[in-house]
Amino acid sequence: MLNEILLGGFTATVSGFIGFIISKKITSANFDIYVDKAKAKAGAIENEAELLLQKSHLKSQEMELEAIKYYENAKDRAKADLSQREDDVLRKEQIFKRYKQNEENRIHEENSTLKVKRIDLERNEKSLNSLKQRYESKIDEAVHTIEHSAGMTQNEAKAVLLEKVEEKSRADIAHIVRKCENEARVEAKKRANYILAQATSRYAGEFASERLTNIVHLDNDELKGRIIGKEGRNIKTLEAIMGVDIIIDDTPNAILVSSFNLYRRAIATKTLQLLIEDGRIQPARIEEIFEKVSDEFEASILSEGEELIADLNIGVMHPELVKLIGRLRYRASYGQNALAHTLEVAHLAGIMAAEMGGDPILAKRAGLLHDIGKALTHDQDGNHVDLGAEICNRYNEHSVVINAIYAHHGQEEIHSVECGAVCAADALSAARPGARREVLESFLKRVTEIEEIASRAIGVKQAYAINAGREVRVIVNATLINDDEAILMAKEIAKEIEEKVQYPGEIKVNVIRESRTVVFAK
Repeated sequence: MLNEILLGGFTATVSGFIGFIISKKITSANFDIYVDKAKAKAGAIENEAELLLQKSHLKSQEMELEAIKYYENAKDRAKADLSQREDDVLRKEQIFKRYKQNEENRIHEENSTLKVKRIDLERNEKSLNSLKQRYESKIDEAVHTIEHSAGMTQNEAKAVLLEKVEEKSRADIAHIVRKCENEARVEAKKRANYILAQATSRYAGEFASERLTNIVHLDNDELKGRIIGKEGRNIKTLEAIMGVDIIIDDTPNAILVSSFNLYRRAIATKTLQLLIEDGRIQPARIEEIFEKVSDEFEASILSEGEELIADLNIGVMHPELVKLIGRLRYRASYGQNALAHTLEVAHLAGIMAAEMGGDPILAKRAGLLHDIGKALTHDQDGNHVDLGAEICNRYNEHSVVINAIYAHHGQEEIHSVECGAVCAADALSAARPGARREVLESFLKRVTEIEEIASRAIGVKQAYAINAGREVRVIVNATLINDDEAILMAKEIAKEIEEKVQYPGEIKVNVIRESRTVVFAK
């Protein structure tokens, strides 16, 4: 039993040792396999790295070649550009040299021409002085010959002639003196009344400065889009109904209403303001608001006309005429508001007529209606004089009113004191400083015409208008024009200006004759 146990133990020990040796062998074989695999992987990685290195080297060589190629191309382009710029500079330098040479030649030629002209002018001046001296000597010779033939001197002959003329004309002179005295007595009162009328311009009416556009202020710029509407529907409706131009630009919180018709512009401005307040901007609402505003304006101009007539205390007037008087607030002439001008004329005419013994109420009525046709010129063809006379005849106005409408523009003679007062008042109101604004183009045209007329006279060196065209100074050649001829020239220029130029007031013609001697100290 013990032997079996020992045998079993020994067998187990031998078996374990043999198993250990076998296991170690197996493990050693596996380790070699792993080492071989690792070496194979390392070799593959090394080969791959060498390939990548070769590829990188090739890539760097390609980039280097491309960089060298780009550099060479850039260098060639820079050289070509530099060469072209050098050519341009050389060409421009040559052009400038030619231009400089041409300009120097031109200046030299002009200097030569001026020198020749100056020599010719000096020669002509000397020749002219010589001819003038010969002319004066011939006149003296002729005078001496006549004096010798007549047996008396020039002064003696002049005295005898004047004495004979005076004796022959004494009766005519006396008749003329008596006639002038009678006319002076007749005209004395008229002249005194005219002076009084000039002094009665004590009414200062308010001057309204009218413009061609009105500004409508907006709370924000988003309203501009609503006013324009989808595809411009709203703004087209506004312009078509109201007959004005609506300008929507980059001006912040504002749009412009433009029209020459002040009445339409005022209605359009009010309509836009109400639409903006209401917020409902659409074609149907636009028509509704426009009709409402138009009715309100018609009622307001009638009410304003009635108030003016009541303030002036000129009696009863036809409602259509009353409405036209109110509409004059929306008319202007040369920048002067027609209603303000009409009220000035009415007040001035009433004052003048009262001073001259006329009917002040009738004069004020005629003054209020003298420009009534201006309220119709936007709607009917014809001038305001004929339109005003026609509508006043239609409503049976006084003959003095009709005469004042025609006479204040010179189409009829003045037939009454009241009509004369209206014409004088109209001239005073229009000529008042600041009442009217003159168009710049017409002013420049008038000044140019005055200077051209003065420059055309023989012997004039220079002429220019000063003092806003109310004076023209004429510089003449002192060797060609003497003092007496200067006076005659001034009168001739003034007469030609009166015939050919339209101007307010008067123009002073100032002929200046002077002799200058200039010497340079070198």
